[in-house]
Amino acid sequence: MEAALYVVATPLGNLRDITLRALDVLQSVDAVAAEDTRLTRQLLSHYEIRARLIAIHQHNEAASADGIVQLLIEGRSVACVTDAGTPAISDPGALLVRRVADAGHRVIPVPGPSALIAALSAAGISAPHFLFYGFLPSKSSARRDALASLAQLRYVLVFYEAPHRVAETLQEMAQILGPEREVVIAREITKMFESFYRCRLGDAADWLGQDANRSRGEFVLIVEAAQEEVDKEHAHGERVLEILLRSLPVSQAAALAAEITGRKKNALYERALELKKGNEAGDLS
Repeated sequence: MEAALYVVATPLGNLRDITLRALDVLQSVDAVAAEDTRLTRQLLSHYEIRARLIAIHQHNEAASADGIVQLLIEGRSVACVTDAGTPAISDPGALLVRRVADAGHRVIPVPGPSALIAALSAAGISAPHFLFYGFLPSKSSARRDALASLAQLRYVLVFYEAPHRVAETLQEMAQILGPEREVVIAREITKMFESFYRCRLGDAADWLGQDANRSRGEFVLIVEAAQEEVDKEHAHGERVLEILLRSLPVSQAAALAAEITGRKKNALYERALELKKGNEAGDLS
């Protein structure tokens, strides 16, 4: 093997999704840098591959990268893998790739499974452009700010989300992006309980809450693009309300927002109550 860093995509769940080239590389390199060595050892054992494993994750990536660069200097070859999917896509690997490239060594991608692409391919949302955001912030206030910044973009929006946050995230998406937008909830892609569900954002949290099993696993959330006029008006009203609610009571904030945006006061009052309740819940968490 050439002395290089091989960025190797591995299966999301179904072990037969690995490519023949990936198996060749993992069999031949001098070491495999893995996000979780226990999980990677299971994959390698399934294909009867014995390899030296190096742990590289978000807490030690910088230090491990230095050791891997030294291996390349010595003429060794190293593969980089994550727990599932393609390294450096909302997973460790990007810092390592940059360190290796900056040190003058070759980085060779070995493409394969990606939750992002797999979800989009089966979502049935026809659009020429999409924006991959990855994971939203874990804190409610930061998450709401991030969603507000995306509300007017005319791209399909793609997010990763963890099971313990998915219900709250979908509620906030409905509030900020608009309840009428379509969302595809992709769960456990390529695994035993893989599912795709399409609905309005306004109905998504209720659907999720009808069965505890629907909140289990890893999620990809795909939200249709903003429709220019409707979404601009909605996003503007949301932003005005959020700013006014920082210092004013609900009724006064709704009245001023109605005067500023020209929207109906009663509708803004109901929305202000929802925002206030959501903000208070976020502060408690």
